[in-house]
Amino acid sequence: MPSRSQLPGEIKRRKFLKALQKLGFIINTKGGHGSHIKIIWPKNQKSVTVPKDIRKDVLYYLLKEIEVISDITWEDIKKHI
Repeated sequence: MPSRSQLPGEIKRRKFLKALQKLGFIINTKGGHGSHIKIIWPKNQKSVTVPKDIRKDVLYYLLKEIEVISDITWEDIKKHI
């Protein structure tokens, strides 16, 4: 898990979601509330909600949740962005 200082200041949600989709996540645009989108890891059906604006602090917690449910790290995601 990278430290917060190693993460980008802000990341485009579209690029982030495309990278996760390439790694095997299912993107459910109807699963979140309002401008949030739900991503599902198909192997265990666990999900994470991705907000519209992905700031550095939000990205840090998203990466922690993603790593817990899928063992996908920031390094794996960075390769697909």
